[in-house]
Amino acid sequence: MGHREDLLEGAKRCLLEKGYARTTARDIVAASGANLASIGYHYGSKDALMRQAVIASTEEWGAGIVRTPDAGGGQAPDADPLGRFAAVWEQVLQRIATEPQFIAAQVEVLGLLPRDAALREAVGEVLPEGGEELVAAFEGVPGAEVDAETARVVGSFYRALLTGLMVQSLLAPDRMPTGRDLATALRRVTTGAVPGPE
Repeated sequence: MGHREDLLEGAKRCLLEKGYARTTARDIVAASGANLASIGYHYGSKDALMRQAVIASTEEWGAGIVRTPDAGGGQAPDADPLGRFAAVWEQVLQRIATEPQFIAAQVEVLGLLPRDAALREAVGEVLPEGGEELVAAFEGVPGAEVDAETARVVGSFYRALLTGLMVQSLLAPDRMPTGRDLATALRRVTTGAVPGPE
C-alpha cells in the first residue's frame, strides 16, 4: 500500500479504537506508519481523512451484509417475505453483537452530524447507495434491480431500524430483539394480528 491507503487504514483503526472526536493526527500517524505531512498532502486535513474513514468503514460493513451467505434468508426473492426479513435481521444482529467498536463509532458519528456540516455532507452523499444495498440484501435481489424510489423509501425504513438497533445494542445489549421478534412486530404493525403462543 502507498501512504494514502496506509493513512486511511490507520484512520479506520483509530476510529474503532479511539472514536472519531478523540483521534488526533498523531494517532493516525502512529497507526499508519506514515508521516504527519502526508495527511495534508493526501487528504488536506485530519478531519477530511477521518470523514473518509467513516465512509469507508460504513461501506465495508454494509457490503458485509450484502455478501453474507444468508442475505435474502438463503431464499429466492419470491419466498416468504417475513421469513426472509427475519433471517437477514438475524445476520445483521449477529454482526451488531460481535462488532461493538464499530457500532459505538457509528453512534458517535450520528451524534456529531448536527454540529459538523462537512461530516453531515459526506455521510449524506452515500445514503442513497446504502439504501439500495439494504433493499438488495433484504429482498435477495441484485442492487442494480433496486430503483431509486424504492431505495429512498424502503431503504430509509431499513436504515431507521438498523440505526435504532445499533443504539439499543449499546444501551441494553441483553434485551435485543431477534430477527423473528422483528418479523413478529412487523406483522402486528401491518396487519394488527397478535401472535398466539407457540
